[in-house]
This record gives sequence, C-alpha cells and structure tokens, in this order.
Amino acid sequence: MKINLNADLGESFGAWKMGEDAALLQVVRSANIACGFHAGDPLVMRDTVRTALAAGVSLGAHPAYPDLEGFGRRPMTMAPAELEATVIYQVGALAGMAAAEGGRLSHVKPHGALNNQACEDAALADTVARAVRAVDRELILLAPALSELHAAGERAGLRVAAEIFADRAYTDAATLVPRSQPGAVLHGHDEIVAHVLRMLAVGGIVAQGGKVMKTPMHSICVHGDTPGAVESARRLAARLLAAGWELRPLPEMLA
Repeated sequence: MKINLNADLGESFGAWKMGEDAALLQVVRSANIACGFHAGDPLVMRDTVRTALAAGVSLGAHPAYPDLEGFGRRPMTMAPAELEATVIYQVGALAGMAAAEGGRLSHVKPHGALNNQACEDAALADTVARAVRAVDRELILLAPALSELHAAGERAGLRVAAEIFADRAYTDAATLVPRSQPGAVLHGHDEIVAHVLRMLAVGGIVAQGGKVMKTPMHSICVHGDTPGAVESARRLAARLLAAGWELRPLPEMLA
C-alpha cells in the first residue's frame, strides 16, 4: 500500500509570508509550487525548489489565474488561447527553476478557482491539459479524483494522478464544498485524519452527507495555508505509516 502526500507551497510573495514550507517539506512527498500568478515570486520559487530538492520531495508547478489580490480563488473567464499560454508560461517558469537547481519538474496541479472550474467544465479542463502537454507530455497532471480535469488529462494522453483533499469537505457530485459554506474546510487534526482514513478504507470519496463515490486515489493534499497544517500533516503521516501505508513521491505512484 503506497500513497503520496502533497502540499501547495511557495505561496509567500515579497515581504509577505504564508505557511511553514520548510516544516511541511519534512512531511509531504510532493510540493506544488506557486508560479507567481496567485502567489510566489522568482526568489520564493527558487528557494522553495531548493528546499524541496534537499528534502527529496518531487516538484510540481501550481499555475493559477492571474489574480494576486484574490489569491487565485476568484473565478475568471479567459479565452482558451490566452489561458493555455498563461498556464504554459507558469509551468515553464517553474521547470526552469527546477533545472537551475539540478532538479526536474514531475507534475502540474492547477490552483484555486482554475482548478475548481476545470473540475466541472470539460472545455476548460481540455485547455489546461493541452497546456501541460505542450510543455512536456511526460508531466503528470495531478487532478481531483472523478473530475472533468482528470478525464481531460486522460484524453490528452497524459499520466494522471487522482487527488483527494484531507482538509476539505465534498459534495455528492465529488466536488469540493464551496469555502463560503459551513463545514467546507476541516480544521481539527483528528477530524482531518479521520476524513482521510475513512476515504482510504472505503476506496473512494466520502461526501459531507455520507455518500461514497468509488475511485482510485494516488495523492492526498494537505493545504499549506490552512491553520495548523504542519501538525495535521504530521499526524496524518504518522497514522498512515502506522496503518501500513508507504509515503512515496508522486512519480512512484504511477510507475
């Protein structure tokens, strides 16, 4: 039994700091690194890549809509050609940072509103997948399980890893409960661990109301900007190891 733990990292910007990246990188096995459009800047990107490589963590690009003020969480409408170029630009930038530090980009995971919209909009999802393949068809697309984005990655001929979220509640359609609704974000460490173990035990996503939707699961996301993320990640990793799971970098999940 093997599973990947990932976190969205490198989301500081200039003098503004977010998260405890160095501590999380001692727990997770894959890092999704902001590319400057919702958070991050060139120095933060390079420092995060360097720290991740030192920890033996696989590298992912975390592209977003161009929305620094809204942290990439505000839905946008972009022409397909513009969005495709925007994603290519960000993935290429992170790939360059990885190469500069002697590493290699292994995967791409869209951020925030871009990810959420691509999970439900097949045409938008196809645009994202097309952009990833344009940069490097060997890249893994890390996409939410049972989503249109996951299906688009497969249509594009990419390797696709199915992701579940440790600290987010699900709807009966296997989408994330909007952050504006009560209970959308799980905060208690024990609640987060129980949520993940329940999904792994039943072999699928468990919705807020109890509905089970069977699916393969390759990676578990612990959001780095959630309060207490480091302690939640540590407790989750410890429980997974105790239950016999091996924590692996993302490429090993699809080997």
